[in-house]
Amino acid sequence: MAEIPDSATDTTDSSPPEHDCLCPLGGVMDLLSRRYAMQLVCVVDAIGPARYGDIEETFEEVSSSTLSTRLEELVDAGILSREQYDEIPPRVEYELTETGEELGQRLEPLLTWAEEIDETELATGQE
Repeated sequence: MAEIPDSATDTTDSSPPEHDCLCPLGGVMDLLSRRYAMQLVCVVDAIGPARYGDIEETFEEVSSSTLSTRLEELVDAGILSREQYDEIPPRVEYELTETGEELGQRLEPLLTWAEEIDETELATGQE
């Protein structure tokens, strides 16, 4: 009779290790994963109360409809506030809410890391 190694007789737990899975993405993560959403939070954070034209100037190839839609979604989510002034010509300004300011602070390390990775990959010629 062949001997069975001790390791073969051990029962192993094949279940995955327990951890908190943040998937599927939902809520704020779904919104932030949309094109230009994180950049808009950063831009409005950087220039303070920002008019649409000022925001639009920071994006080279984004359509007006995409930019308007994203701004509206961020306002609806409570990340940006939108103030419309009764003036001629009309003036609208966007500003981060308290939640938006907290989000901006939390995004900063992520965006810094992403920029460093991009620079490293570009410098070494890797994709």
